[in-house]
Amino acid sequence: MQAWNRCKSLDGVAVHETAHSLKRTLGGPQLVALGVGAIVGTGIYTLIGVGAGLAGPALILSFAIAGAVCVCAALAYTEMATLMPAAGSAYTYSYVVLGELVAWVVGWSLILEYTVVCSAVAVGWAGYAAGVIKSAGLPVPDALLAGPGAGGLINLPAVLIAFAVAGLLALGTRESATVNFVLVAVKLLALGTFVALALPAFDAHNFHPFMPYGFVAVDAGGTKHGVMAAAALIFFAFYGFDAVSTAAEETRNPARDLKVGIIGSMVLCTIIYMAVGATALGASHYDVFSKSGEPLAFVMRSLGHPLASTLVAGAAVIALPTVILAFMYGQSRIFFVMARDGMLPRPLSRVNARSGTPLTMTAITGVIVAAIAGFLPLKDIAELANAGTLCAFIAVALCMMVLRVREPERPRIFRAPWPWLIGPFAVAGCLYLFCSLPWATVWRFFIWNLIGLAVYGLYARRRSLLANAPSA
Repeated sequence: MQAWNRCKSLDGVAVHETAHSLKRTLGGPQLVALGVGAIVGTGIYTLIGVGAGLAGPALILSFAIAGAVCVCAALAYTEMATLMPAAGSAYTYSYVVLGELVAWVVGWSLILEYTVVCSAVAVGWAGYAAGVIKSAGLPVPDALLAGPGAGGLINLPAVLIAFAVAGLLALGTRESATVNFVLVAVKLLALGTFVALALPAFDAHNFHPFMPYGFVAVDAGGTKHGVMAAAALIFFAFYGFDAVSTAAEETRNPARDLKVGIIGSMVLCTIIYMAVGATALGASHYDVFSKSGEPLAFVMRSLGHPLASTLVAGAAVIALPTVILAFMYGQSRIFFVMARDGMLPRPLSRVNARSGTPLTMTAITGVIVAAIAGFLPLKDIAELANAGTLCAFIAVALCMMVLRVREPERPRIFRAPWPWLIGPFAVAGCLYLFCSLPWATVWRFFIWNLIGLAVYGLYARRRSLLANAPSA
């Protein structure tokens, strides 16, 4: 069999040596909290302002479009995750269905997605943290509160939170999930407070003109504007559910809990986003709050609720790390599985006997995230993360359709409804969103994958376990 076409066995995908196996410690509630923790974060606390600046009040439509694409992808993910309850998410599914080379490209793109998402959220969190630091009058120089792209020297809060979350993950999956559950509750309480206080100030005039920049992404002054341009950016706000699929190998009852975790978190978060987005746009003109680095807190201040503004900002400071935790968790597992497959140095996949976590990979992930967050601006990071995610979503939808043709009789715990509708829609929607990204982001994505292909050709192609198996 050609190297690029080598496939892992579907029947043996969840069987591994003890030293390279993860402990099953998570249940349904923890998975829903992991999904909500990953999804509800920078997208609604910070990027809602950036998106409003690109689409105006039609940002609501951008949310709906991005959400529809993600719902289709989530259904495909659920079918594949319950069929293959192993770590690795889209990388593992691709390795089984589409072959080693495609799996490598998807895994390399997931490394981009998860690492950059963690960095983007760290920068978004740092924006709120900087506001709290200044409000408290703490003597921290401005140069240490922003990276070079934002006029500073280094974004120190973003670096520190990245290391703090990596340390928490190193303690163990169950301990991290418990902390995540509590912080998610705080985050949802803060968003509920925002809606309750901002709703009485709702003014329909703030929705006129509804679509000031049009529907199709159009380049204006070096930046793409329009409903689809905003959708391509705030797509970042929805896709945390794929972090749940990386937890398949650590789920006590994958058949039941993965369905609850992926679909439950996606539905809940879509409702939250639509409610908060509509309320913010109705309470304040988009051209005003879009200029703030902490838009929800800004809306509260402009409505004369200084205490609520402080609470919303404080909740973001406390709870946004749940997003970093969920994606850093996912990133360390992608690294871990690729190393376990021999695609990266295999010793990196060793699991700590006490905590049951891949400590080395977690530490490496923390260092990389901190480095990116300390020096790059939020918008560029979020757009680059979206490119990697769109690639993974396309791969999962294709895996679902190919396997439906190749093995139609194989028992499926969850069968995605209307597979020949949602599969092509997910692929087409992701391709359209990808083309709506800034060209600079698209080129960076392709450059990243050219580097990945070089690594595959020089190292992974000959070192993978399948390459060295007797039947390879």
